Amino acid sequence: MADANPSTPPASGSGASKPPRPRNPVFKMMGLPALPRKLPSRNWLIFWAVSSSIAGAIIYDKREKNRATAKWRRAVAPLSKELLPNSSQLPRKLTVYLEAPPGDGLRTAQDHFIEYVKPILAASGLDWEFVQGRQQGDVRAAVAEKIRRSRKATERPGEELPQTDEAIVEQQRKKIGLPEYEGIKGDIVIGRHTWKEYVRGLHEGWLGPLDAPPLPVVETLEDKPEPETPSTEGEGDKKPEDKKPEEEEKKDKDKRPPQPRPHNSPDDYPSAALPASIPAEFSPSTPIAFPHRLGFRHTFVRLGRFLTRRHLADDIGREVAAVCFAAARDWREIDGQYEQQLVLKQEEDDWPKFVWKDEPEPVDEAEKAKKAAEPPKEKIWASPLVVDSRIVERMRRFEIQPEDEARAQKIVVPEAEIEGWIKRSLRSLYHWGASSFASKPTGPNVGNLDDD
Repeated sequence: MADANPSTPPASGSGASKPPRPRNPVFKMMGLPALPRKLPSRNWLIFWAVSSSIAGAIIYDKREKNRATAKWRRAVAPLSKELLPNSSQLPRKLTVYLEAPPGDGLRTAQDHFIEYVKPILAASGLDWEFVQGRQQGDVRAAVAEKIRRSRKATERPGEELPQTDEAIVEQQRKKIGLPEYEGIKGDIVIGRHTWKEYVRGLHEGWLGPLDAPPLPVVETLEDKPEPETPSTEGEGDKKPEDKKPEEEEKKDKDKRPPQPRPHNSPDDYPSAALPASIPAEFSPSTPIAFPHRLGFRHTFVRLGRFLTRRHLADDIGREVAAVCFAAARDWREIDGQYEQQLVLKQEEDDWPKFVWKDEPEPVDEAEKAKKAAEPPKEKIWASPLVVDSRIVERMRRFEIQPEDEARAQKIVVPEAEIEGWIKRSLRSLYHWGASSFASKPTGPNVGNLDDD
């Protein structure tokens, strides 16, 4: 019988306990538990590394985005402290043109304005008004109609114009003798799609006629006389009710007015004559970038843009600051094309495919007749931006001056202004604790020793 080796450890599965694991002397002296025998698995390491990297990139980009916005907000803040010449002088007022991007709603454009443009405008103390479009052609119609109203006031002084909210306010200001702002105003146009309609509206307003062209006369099925049918007994005395139900009347009342038709087309530009009331220079304008791409297959492109929003915030802040400082220059000509035609052209690659497709032909005969009776709807987004030299040479663009750019780069934004909610809460908790500790008395409370 072989002797058992006392130094041999018991086999696994026996009831004997495992020997204690040796502890690190440093951890043993500090009373801390020993380190784990091995690191987490490879999959867990990859998961935590990727998650930490994405979280760090998001936090860093958000902080730098807030820093860029705060920098330009501080750069234009001195403008809000400038006093007006007199108490009855109106402040400078800008016009902001917004329109729903292709394939999305107006709320997306409004959120883009609130996130990137509004903080700088609010810090400058300037006033602004909106021109918003929900569908293609709304901004074009608004710009052209505004120009036509100004032309009619000069070329047809005796004609009574339709009363609008702006016209009523302007009449009241004239009655009380409130002078208008005589300096540079300016337009802010957000997005390539809005910019194309803005330029198209300028050409339509100044080169088009004041009155809308007549509609083509096309015979429809409704215009054809119906054959007479003999009436049956007892049915001749009955007549259909002329009154509409209350629900239909309310629906017709809440319905938006139809979009005004274009008064001309880009083919009419060369043959159009300039009106005598056209100014030598238009109010300066600036296009604001609005990158907006939809679709699941563009997820990585959208993610890359989401992680680099700090660059977009800095570029938009610079453009908006240039508008606030009211420094403008002439638009340039690049490679035989005007700068207005090339600005923000890269945004057209983000538009959905249906923008470039033609509308399907209707199948129903009534729909075909109705479509033939109406002029075809102009597709401004998908069409090339056609310009006339007489119009684009009168346009001016806002551009920030080198001294304003250098002054903005020297601005140091405090960390407390751009930090997140967690760090802000910890900082406020620390200040609260420090102030509470400092407010406590340092000596014993023995009362007033001078009292008898």
